[in-house]
Amino acid sequence: MGQHLQAIYDTRVAEGLLRPDPAQRAALLHLESLRGRLEAPQRKGLLSRFKRSEPVGKQGLYLWGGVGRGKSMLMDLFHTHVGIKERRRVHFHAFMQEVQAALHEARKTDVDDAIKPVAAAIARNTRLLCFDEMQITDIADAMIVGRLFQQLFEAGVMVVTTSNRHPSDLYKDGLNRQLFLPFIDLLQDRLEVEQLEAMADYRQDRLAGEPVYFCPLGAEATKTIDAIWRDLTGGHEEELCLKVKAREVRLPRFWAGMARASFWDLCGQPLGPGDYLALVGAVELLVLEGIPRLDASKFNEAKRFVTLVDALYEGQVRLIATAEDEPERLYLEGAGSFEFERTASRLREMQGADWGANRETL
Repeated sequence: MGQHLQAIYDTRVAEGLLRPDPAQRAALLHLESLRGRLEAPQRKGLLSRFKRSEPVGKQGLYLWGGVGRGKSMLMDLFHTHVGIKERRRVHFHAFMQEVQAALHEARKTDVDDAIKPVAAAIARNTRLLCFDEMQITDIADAMIVGRLFQQLFEAGVMVVTTSNRHPSDLYKDGLNRQLFLPFIDLLQDRLEVEQLEAMADYRQDRLAGEPVYFCPLGAEATKTIDAIWRDLTGGHEEELCLKVKAREVRLPRFWAGMARASFWDLCGQPLGPGDYLALVGAVELLVLEGIPRLDASKFNEAKRFVTLVDALYEGQVRLIATAEDEPERLYLEGAGSFEFERTASRLREMQGADWGANRETL
C-alpha cells in the first residue's frame, strides 16, 4: 500500500494546493479503510468466485453535503491512489445512461431479466465504482436502480459516491416514489453514510469578491476564464452527454459538477426547457463562453438563451460568463427585447458573491 490518504492530503495542504479542513481530513479515514480492503491480496482458485459475493462490513461510502465542500476532491484523491486496475470513476447520470442503453440491448435477446446480464457485465471487470453526484430525477432510472445495485453489491462491487442529498432525500417527490424506497434502504444498509460538514463552500470562496462576468470578448477574457477553470477543476475534465428523450445535450468540458460550454453549444442548437432542466440537474456551476449581441436575426438563439438563464436562475446554478457586452446591452432590438430586461436583471443578480449558496437546500 502506498502513502496514507491523510498524508497525501497533508502534503497538498503544505504545498498550498488545498486549505486545511478537519472534516475533509476525517472523511479520508473511511476511504483509507476501503482502500486497504480493496488492495488486500485476492483469494485465488475456484472458491474465490464465491467468496467475493460474501462481503465483510460495509461495501463503500455515501459522502453527502452542501455544494463545494470538497466531496468530489476527496473521492478523486481516493480513486487515484487505490492500487487496483478494476476501478472506474464516472458521473452518476452518465453511468445510468449507459445502463439504460445496455438494458435496451439485453432485452433484444429475450432474456427473462435484462438487469442480470447488465449487472454481471459491470461486475466482471469492476471492483470499485466511484460516482460523482448521485441523484435520481428520471423515473426510468428510479425503477431499476434498486435491483441493479443489489446485484452489484452481491457480486462484491464496492461503491463510493458523492451527493448533495442524504439518501432519504433522493428522488424526493418523484413519481411512484414508494417503489424507489427499497433502494434507499439498500444504500443505507450497504454503504457508510457520512455527511461532509466542511467549514466552507470552496468554490464559492474561490469566487467571492471576484468578477464572474467578463466583457468584451477577446484574448484577455479567454485567458481569465482559462485560469478560473484550471483553478476550479485542478486541470481535470471530461465530456458529459445528457440524453433527454431522443436528444443529446453535450457538455464538452465537465468535471465534478462543473461544466464549460460555448453559447453556441447550448443556444445555437434546437434545445428546449427540458434540456436545460437536465443541465441544471447535472451541473452546479456553468462557465458559458462567447455570449454575442443579439438581435432579430438571432431571435431563436435569444429565446433559448432566455430559457437557459431562467433554468440556471431557478436552479441556483453558479454562472461564469464571457460576453460581447454588458447584460443590459446584449439584446436592444427585435421581438422579445423588452422581455429580455428580466434576463439582464437575472444575469446581474447571478454575479453576486453568494449566488448559488443555497442550492443544496432546494
